[in-house]
Amino acid sequence: MTDTTTEPALRAMIVAVTPIEQNCTIIWCTKTMKAAVIDPGGDLPKIKAAVAQAGVTVEKILLTHGHIDHAGEAKPLADDLGVPIEGPQEEDRFWLARLGDDGRNWGIRGVPFEPDRWLEDGDTVTVGELTLDVYHTPGHTAGHVIFHHAPSKFAQVGDVLFQGSVGRTDLPQGNHKTLLHSIVTKLWPLGSETAFIPGHGKPSTFAHERQWNMFVSDDAMKA
Repeated sequence: MTDTTTEPALRAMIVAVTPIEQNCTIIWCTKTMKAAVIDPGGDLPKIKAAVAQAGVTVEKILLTHGHIDHAGEAKPLADDLGVPIEGPQEEDRFWLARLGDDGRNWGIRGVPFEPDRWLEDGDTVTVGELTLDVYHTPGHTAGHVIFHHAPSKFAQVGDVLFQGSVGRTDLPQGNHKTLLHSIVTKLWPLGSETAFIPGHGKPSTFAHERQWNMFVSDDAMKA
């Protein structure tokens, strides 16, 4: 008889933060209850309450990229919890250095910093007993990365891809052609069945986006 109550290896919780409604994501290893907070852009009390609700222990912070709504309060949270920050790729040093100025412009707290570890394409990060693959996916920013857990068919893709849309490329270091190339060459090979949490909006699957996304569907890319 099949056991249908088996706990998945990875669980994820979305915490919408900042006035821009950014999807801060808490992921954890269900075996160890060790967790990572991905893109803590702000609203730290809200993030900490979600961590407590999940009953997990945060062991690191992961960043997809350096924009204020994703990275603004990463340093204060890391200092408070005594954990390291991993990511993004070093090309986003530009954004992390200007978090203070961007925070003032957006009315969001922004604390400049350098991560404990820059990430590169092909790197891995661990969360408890989970190992996630890192892919460098420039276009939205030059140093954007995504995190993929192959056994769970799960990815956190930051602002590369959204349900029905793609990341904006009109900010410094953005490039629309590069972004589309990142999606097609880095995301699609991970498998259409992959479910993803984007930086904003609702989760989706690569299969859904390949069929319906007006920017990067298979039909759109043939046009």
